[in-house]
Amino acid sequence: MRKLLLYPFSLVFGFIIVIRNWLYDWKVFRSQSFDIPVIGIGNLSTGGTGKTPHAEYLIRLLSVKYKVATLSRGYGRSTKGFKASTIFSTPSEIGDEPLQFATKFNNLQVAVDEDRCHGISELINRYPKLNTIILDDAYQHRAIKPGLSILLTDFYHLYPEDYLLPAGNLREPRSEAKRADIIIVTKTRKVHSPITRQRLIDSLKPLPHQSLYLSYIKYGQIIPALKKECPLKKGKVANTIFMFAGIANPYPLEDHLKGLCVDLITLTFPDHHRYSAKDIAGISQSWNDIFTRNKLLVTTEKDLMRLKEPGIWDLVVNLPLHYIPIEIDFHEGDKEAFDQQILDYVEKNNRNR
Repeated sequence: MRKLLLYPFSLVFGFIIVIRNWLYDWKVFRSQSFDIPVIGIGNLSTGGTGKTPHAEYLIRLLSVKYKVATLSRGYGRSTKGFKASTIFSTPSEIGDEPLQFATKFNNLQVAVDEDRCHGISELINRYPKLNTIILDDAYQHRAIKPGLSILLTDFYHLYPEDYLLPAGNLREPRSEAKRADIIIVTKTRKVHSPITRQRLIDSLKPLPHQSLYLSYIKYGQIIPALKKECPLKKGKVANTIFMFAGIANPYPLEDHLKGLCVDLITLTFPDHHRYSAKDIAGISQSWNDIFTRNKLLVTTEKDLMRLKEPGIWDLVVNLPLHYIPIEIDFHEGDKEAFDQQILDYVEKNNRNR
């Protein structure tokens, strides 16, 4: 019923987006290209497809041989314009995801700019030895034409089965998937059948120029946020895990943690939530109200970045907080093909510069 009531508004929203995209397609609005290899990664939906771990996969793959930079809008930051990360950067300055990139990868140049064209120009000017730039969450930023465009879609929420905002979660009509060079179905099961792959092909209908790959989440060991030993050893089970998170789709993490405990308690916040002292007090109270000795307090790696805000982190250090890192990997056959497609693109375009 809700979707039916909101559908007229989705039609209006869709009409506006279609006109905008036509203006780009007809070159009334210009899309800028760059000599440096630019890989865009994004989605049609409002979030939750796993952009961050997929961007990290690209960073790991390319950093072995190339000088890599990431450029994001820096969602949720309080600053404006171009900002390059430093060892003193905070989430309010550059955003949680860019801060996570900067924290995890020492040889990576991380920058944010709401104007991606300006951001790329600044990166090229400041770091002339760069070989490639990864654009995070830039599928709708048509002022730039990436050399290689990657579109993500959640296995459980495929874009052909969704609707435009506000009736659904799509930021663009499904037909705009045609702009992608690569489509990745994310959060698939670790083991899948040929029937599942065929179902996905039938649903997504990739065009002849598009490659389709399937990825899945790999969870790391639970890590203490304050460098203390984690009481939950590999293969052990806790009585209670209290998990809090401000991410778009926490359900895969919840499913994983249910296998590590008898009782899972969750507290969810909006995506990219900026934590307040009141939030920390509420988390602390809920944690103290759990009457069992064998319990664990867990959040996501992305939430951990947002907690490292001056004034907030001082409150967090009093909690026995842990986080769980995630990575993605591709199914057998897909991994080799995907890696080769990315490496071939970067190699060819660096050679032609």
